[in-house]
Order: sequence, then C-alpha cells, then structure tokens
Amino acid sequence: MTPDRVLDLMTDGLVTIMLVAAPPLLMGLAVGVLVSIFQAVTSIQEPTLAFIPKILAVLLSLILFGPFMLTTLTDFFQRLCSAIPELLIPR
Repeated sequence: MTPDRVLDLMTDGLVTIMLVAAPPLLMGLAVGVLVSIFQAVTSIQEPTLAFIPKILAVLLSLILFGPFMLTTLTDFFQRLCSAIPELLIPR
C-alpha cells in the first residue's frame, strides 16, 4: 500500500464524515442562531429554551436527510470493501 493510497482513503473517509454529519449539524446551528436572535429581541434569557427546538430540528434533519446519509455511508463502505484486495496485495 502506497502512501498516496492511504491519503486517498483518508480523504475519502473525511469527506464522507463531513457529508454525513453536515445536515444535522447545520440544521441545529441554524435553529440555535434563530432562537438566540429571538431571545435577544424579546429579552428572554432562559438557557434551556434552545434545547427543544434544536433537538426537534436535528430529528427532522435525520428524517429528511437519512436516506442520503445512509446511501453515502453505504457507498463509502462498498468502495472500502472493494479496495481490500488491492490494499492487502503489495504491488
């Protein structure tokens, strides 16, 4: 296995992680910012107010983007499994 192949596998894995993690994280971030703006405008300083909307937003994003996330992970796993013979047999 060459260092270039290792870097390719690591890059592919990191890109897959970012693609899978991005939808829930971005949805939680957007809802958190909106709740913070709402709290600043209305002068409500309740720290627990943001938890329920964030949890619901992340759950909704998992429902909406779940098929995409599963497909992305499945494709990565298939690419990784198909590369095993190439990785084990030195050239």
